[in-house]
Amino acid sequence: MTELNADRARRAIVEHTRRLAESAAAAGPGAAVPTAPEWTVTDLVRHVGQTQHWVAEVIERRVTDPTQLPTEMAVLPADPREWQAWLSESAQRVASACSDDALDAPVFNAAGDERSGTRFWMAAMLNEAVVHGVDAANAADRPAGIDTDIAAALVTNHFAMLTSPTWEMQRPESARALRGTGQTLQWLATDIADGAGAWFVERRPEGATWQPGTRQADVMVAGPARSLLLVLTRRLPLTGREITDISVEGDAGLARHWLDNTAHVSG
Repeated sequence: MTELNADRARRAIVEHTRRLAESAAAAGPGAAVPTAPEWTVTDLVRHVGQTQHWVAEVIERRVTDPTQLPTEMAVLPADPREWQAWLSESAQRVASACSDDALDAPVFNAAGDERSGTRFWMAAMLNEAVVHGVDAANAADRPAGIDTDIAAALVTNHFAMLTSPTWEMQRPESARALRGTGQTLQWLATDIADGAGAWFVERRPEGATWQPGTRQADVMVAGPARSLLLVLTRRLPLTGREITDISVEGDAGLARHWLDNTAHVSG
């Protein structure tokens, strides 16, 4: 699998937050967010900025005990003209918190997997900036570019979250729905060479698992990494006029069931 180095991830958090802020300004605070039902642009900006400040504090304080997590959230400026500067500050703060010195420091990891806490949060904050950046772009009717390596890293993070030790605690209905009797799904990024952008999912009685690589599967969903990410995060439909670069071979109903039951914890 292709992996982002930490510097690339930090720069991407800042860049995609900048794009989100520009789209939010273009859309206006009261604009609806089509890909985040019931949210306005105000809700979106508040969520991203508050989350970045909150995570930065977790890492800065090296919080390891979940009972000691921050309880107060940053305040969204009342004047929308200040939002771009506020988001720039929150993005820079969380990127700086994920410094090389902090990458392997003891920090609480909400997924409970093998990643260090800072590496977990850095991936989560990249996901927030990129996916919610797409939301903001949709609200403003603007294009939203995502580089292939970033999209692929976030697909990996997506599967890591859904199969993490704490997913059942965070999303019990999702975890139960993803159990199965050996059904398999292959996700393939067609714009990554040598099969490096491939994720194989198996639904087992004890829960879903994933591993890199390609194998024979009940259904294969293939397309550019960006499109796979947006389908997996339910920003694009699996099929339809809105999407033309995704192919589905095999049991499409199995892929739809997966998507219908995998809302990401961060929205």
